[in-house]
Amino acid sequence: MTELLRSRTVGTSSSTPSASAGGVALPVGGIGPVRTSASARASLPGSPLAASAARRFVRAALAEWVALDVPSADRITDRVADEAVLLVSELVTNAVVHAGTAVEVCCALDVSSHEGEPPSLVVEVTDHHPTRVLRGDPPVDADGAECAGGHGLRLVAEIAEAWGTTYRRSSKTVWFQVSVRPAADPVAPEEPMAGDVAPPWASRGTEIVAPAPRRVPARRADPEWTRHGALSFLAEASDLLAGQFDEEMVTSLAGQLLVPRLADWCAIWLDTGGGPPRLARVWHASESRMEGLKQVLEKEPPQLPATARGGALDWPWPADPAAYGPGGAALACRLIAGGRALGTLLLGRAGLVRMPDEVVGLIEDFARRVALALASARRYTRQATISSVLQRGLLPSGIARIPGVESAVVYEPTGDISAGGDFYDVFPAGDGRWCFVLGDVCGNGPEAAVVTGLVRPWLRLLAREGYDVGEVLDRLNQLLGEETVGEAVEAVEAAGGADPGGAGLPPGGGPARFLSLLYGELVPLGPGSEGGVRCTLASAGHPLPLVLQPDGTVRTVAVPQILLGVVEEAAYESETFDLAPGETLLCVTDGVTEHRSGTRQFDDEDGLASVLAGCAGLSAREVAQRVRQAVDEFAVEPPDDDLAMLVLRAL
Repeated sequence: MTELLRSRTVGTSSSTPSASAGGVALPVGGIGPVRTSASARASLPGSPLAASAARRFVRAALAEWVALDVPSADRITDRVADEAVLLVSELVTNAVVHAGTAVEVCCALDVSSHEGEPPSLVVEVTDHHPTRVLRGDPPVDADGAECAGGHGLRLVAEIAEAWGTTYRRSSKTVWFQVSVRPAADPVAPEEPMAGDVAPPWASRGTEIVAPAPRRVPARRADPEWTRHGALSFLAEASDLLAGQFDEEMVTSLAGQLLVPRLADWCAIWLDTGGGPPRLARVWHASESRMEGLKQVLEKEPPQLPATARGGALDWPWPADPAAYGPGGAALACRLIAGGRALGTLLLGRAGLVRMPDEVVGLIEDFARRVALALASARRYTRQATISSVLQRGLLPSGIARIPGVESAVVYEPTGDISAGGDFYDVFPAGDGRWCFVLGDVCGNGPEAAVVTGLVRPWLRLLAREGYDVGEVLDRLNQLLGEETVGEAVEAVEAAGGADPGGAGLPPGGGPARFLSLLYGELVPLGPGSEGGVRCTLASAGHPLPLVLQPDGTVRTVAVPQILLGVVEEAAYESETFDLAPGETLLCVTDGVTEHRSGTRQFDDEDGLASVLAGCAGLSAREVAQRVRQAVDEFAVEPPDDDLAMLVLRAL
């Protein structure tokens, strides 16, 4: 393990320290107004040895403070030291195992400015990317024994007087506070450590690292931070809230941004459209008090007057403060965007008579950003729901089972809030015939959905009327050229303000009126044959289908023909062939063949055929999965077009 930097810098720090967030000093919350007698910081590598190094670091820091007669250090007992070492060991183990990055440990001795409150030992453990799992051996202690880990937060909640978690854009900090004046034991009281006598645990560690100021809150507004840090705070809030399409995520981020920077606790209620407001999020600087706070607030949702609008109002400190902290100042603010009330924000700061005016203004600005993010998330959710309902109506609820044929479908529209332009269908046409369709409307969104909604029932109707494959495409082409289709598409474009993007296309029809289509008919071969099905199909501007033979040979079937809806008098021809047992027919849209990786496309140099050739002997479902996986692995970016795939395998 890399050797720790050794230095000694112990003394009294400023009474209003701050924490760095995004390069700008911001006050953070936690335990009340304090004066830091001493602090030390260690940077540890994200390795299995970090936990034992953290234990040695804490013991060495405490021993150093006692030796230097740091104020209140003489009150540190064996019990306090052992508890701090145990908890920091567990938290560092958790950070290494679950994050896998370098870990920072900060240890500070804080003297509260509240009369009668004992000094406290505060320890913070910070990891930088809490998403990556450590690869390799589990952490071990100084004797080489494996550390079990996994109980850190449970132990912290049981042992520490207060603890909490602070989330930032690229880091997570878990802190805990232990009083250095334990409750007296009437039978065997603990003796404080004398300042001139080294405590027994001091000999277990010799390293002390460069200190950093303890990150605790200033309980009064800092003019310097108000001028500079507030702007950075609002900018960071806007950046984090922008683009969030889930209102639960918005409320979670809002709580983490407010606590502990501006408040010790906060709660957000969301309006439910006529019903009682829903308590969506509760956040407290000390997580052990969060449940108590939630129970109190659920009983007392704030009822703000209509005249309040988006302004912050002084609010009574909620009842039963003993459940989650001492009394203080509270503010309530309606979350309003576009003239509509979306919810209510309530927050509190212990130890204050009232919030400073500059903080009130900052909270009002922050509340407006939260309201705008909530409004965007709700609009997105509403549009996604409408699109999902529309998409379900445009696609079949299931595909028909064809005798002697195994089938599989892959369908992935690109957008979550717009119906895709690709569609598919497999249905019986009567007289022992089954038909299959794979289509792609040129365009997407509601304009494409209009065409899809017209084409699918037309195809079924024409097929059941007995028209052959070529005739079905001829008549469908004529129907797409009729005025009623153009009027329907143009009405949707006008209603949605859509830009059809039809530059250079024939007048009277945007791209949504054009359609590429692969349409076919299957007839199981009767008794006396060797099995399989007879397939008749035609391609209108669509990627040509491929047939995989049992020996891995791949051939192309059908011939390219013009898109539907472009030339009204076009005549379409079909091709008939037998699909023998074990042979597979693969049909895809251009979301597969034209998927890009830089300047290359997936189907360049017969890329699709090469992938299919390696699927010999696979079932229809396995072929679909193999091709879909190849598309995913072809480029880092996901497909930027709707993707559909139909696989038919003769049994």
